[in-house]
Amino acid sequence: MDSIIEVKNLQKKYGDFYAVNGISFEVVKGEVFGLLGPNGAGKSTTMEMLVGLRKPDGGTATIAGHSIGKDASKIKQEIGIQLQSTSLFELLKVKEIIELYASFYPSHIPIQPLIDEMLLTEKQNSLVKGLSGGQKQRLAIALALIHDPQIIFLDEPTTGLDPQARRTLWDIVLTLKERGKTVVLSTHYMDEAHVLADRIGIMDQGKLIALDTPNNLVSSIEAESAIEFKTKSPERVDEFNHLESVTNIVVNHDFVTLYTRNLQFSLIALLEYTKEKDISISDLSTRSATLEDVFLSMTGRGLREE
Repeated sequence: MDSIIEVKNLQKKYGDFYAVNGISFEVVKGEVFGLLGPNGAGKSTTMEMLVGLRKPDGGTATIAGHSIGKDASKIKQEIGIQLQSTSLFELLKVKEIIELYASFYPSHIPIQPLIDEMLLTEKQNSLVKGLSGGQKQRLAIALALIHDPQIIFLDEPTTGLDPQARRTLWDIVLTLKERGKTVVLSTHYMDEAHVLADRIGIMDQGKLIALDTPNNLVSSIEAESAIEFKTKSPERVDEFNHLESVTNIVVNHDFVTLYTRNLQFSLIALLEYTKEKDISISDLSTRSATLEDVFLSMTGRGLREE
């Protein structure tokens, strides 16, 4: 498999604080590679270093064979970028701003088909300031695609969008993959990472703590299901280790999560044991194991916690 991005021991430091602390990974040509983690994990800083917006304090990275520190102009021809906080010209019309960006490059793809593909046809003569959040994100992606780059960086592209707008952007990302584009996507939504990414690097506190396919990551916690509940006796949680098929226990604030290979057996055993020992539990729920559980089991915190 051909690697189109290679990152080795990349670092970004502010005083004594490491925003990115020695991460290494490769991105294969034509895949969707996801950086998953909570806010402040270092995802955006990593992407900003790769696209040339921040200078690394250590490590190396190459994009399409070009070093990020030495070949910035060559890299710009290979990549398209949609940043988390893209600033657009609010008083230009949609088509005008796309035409403006197209003029920045020696060559570009046809503008009207791009507008149609981003579902902006009806808004092409509207001012940018009048667009919805989802429309602005699709416009930002259109601007990233105008010069037909082979690699597209999408930084938290669906943050703040309603469910329908999120799904629309998911379809766009999957279409880019079908065309052979390489997509590097950062997100703190585990469902988004699971649906879109071929492989996922999980980041936390500036470090890459896991890297694999979504299914392999979920399988790594050796549990098919999770049982969640509250208890007024958290000091007795360790007693649940002996319950049938339970593989791990995580306590997160008021909630206890039991991971199990057999939901039915573990649930029955939990209810019988808590009744026998007079342990009070509430807010009981069950679900399939997810990427959220991978992060929770590795850090003891949820993905969306600050």
